Amino acid sequence: MEFLKRVQPPVFPVRELKVPEATYGNLDNGIPLFLIEAGTEDILRIEFTFPAGLAHEYLPLLASTTNMMLSEGSENYTSSELHSTLEFYGAFLHLNIEKDRAGIVVFCLSRHVEKILELCAEILFRPVFPEAELNALMKKRVQWFLINREKVQNVANDKFFESVFGRKHPYGYQLSKEDFGKMSPSLLTAFHRKYYTSEKMAIVISGKIPASVKSLINSFFGGMKHEKLSEEVNSPILKGAGRKRFHIEKPGAVQTAIKIGSATINKRHPDYPGLKVLDTLLGGYFGSRLMRNIREDKGYTYGIRSNVSSLELSGYKMISSEVGSKHRKKALEEIHREIRILHEQLVPPGELQVVRNYMSGELLRMFDGPFALAESFLSAWEFGLDNSYYYRFADKIKTIEPDEIKHLASTYYNPDDLYEITVGTK
Repeated sequence: MEFLKRVQPPVFPVRELKVPEATYGNLDNGIPLFLIEAGTEDILRIEFTFPAGLAHEYLPLLASTTNMMLSEGSENYTSSELHSTLEFYGAFLHLNIEKDRAGIVVFCLSRHVEKILELCAEILFRPVFPEAELNALMKKRVQWFLINREKVQNVANDKFFESVFGRKHPYGYQLSKEDFGKMSPSLLTAFHRKYYTSEKMAIVISGKIPASVKSLINSFFGGMKHEKLSEEVNSPILKGAGRKRFHIEKPGAVQTAIKIGSATINKRHPDYPGLKVLDTLLGGYFGSRLMRNIREDKGYTYGIRSNVSSLELSGYKMISSEVGSKHRKKALEEIHREIRILHEQLVPPGELQVVRNYMSGELLRMFDGPFALAESFLSAWEFGLDNSYYYRFADKIKTIEPDEIKHLASTYYNPDDLYEITVGTK
């Protein structure tokens, strides 16, 4: 039975990262167009993106509702006609809303691209926001909201962002049930008119791109002109709560949700790649220190992870888990203990090499195929970066040393700066 022995497969280090470049051009009216030629199948991923995310809304739910209503009827198509036509042509539409940006992503067969572009123009620039569909959507959304209020993880997540960024900041405010009754077609129309304009749009197409695509895109979008509206200077202030620890009692909860973290740097900062390595070591993969301690050794949770995320106005780091309520205090102690160890001790070379191998593999996955290439391109482009960011990232993974990780831990994981949120029962 020798062949049944468990033998680790060989590890082949990533020697060189090669990222295909996007071809850049402009439509006749100046709209930036990026083409990423990759893949062997006749499938396209087309993304239209605008700076129209949650950070730009002046009323709660306005940005997300506007985006969700884009495909609920246009000047020339009803909601059912739009969706049935997309289905007929085998296209998949994703309405995309994030904290900073919003738009749509559509996947389609190359041979149907002309019809799909016509529908995209309807959805993006000629929506009518019908009141009946809006009311139906808001009834569903308020029910989702009330259901999610019963989940300790969601309550903890909202309280974390409120504490870190401030309850008046778009990244931090918490919704109330009353907010769902304030939306109207006129509000959505005004927000759409201000943020979904040709001057603010960028288009990214990836896949096996037909030669005719650029001229087709130009015929649908290159002649668009929009009235330039005066914009209010909106620079929301990030002001976290003075109090660092919050417990929200949830009677009867079997699990207690834990969130620990703070605001931090984003991708534009030179320390960001090194901070991602530190974060992976701490809790960013299944073999991380937090997983080995809190899950495998102590058995307090099924899963725990940390992540560092980049936003336009800031970044944030967060350790997240759900533990048995009786283990809440001990789990918190062990999390802080792991952070202290990173301050005080150098990472062993063997452990660091495992992290290097894992992160190098994950970096390669970010460029595996035309759709992943488009997502990675946009992830850098929206911060004013290009593919050189990924080359610096790959180099940092290979070259970072234990003393730099220790320095980063001391710089960015100051215990006095960390917010601690728990939701459950004591």
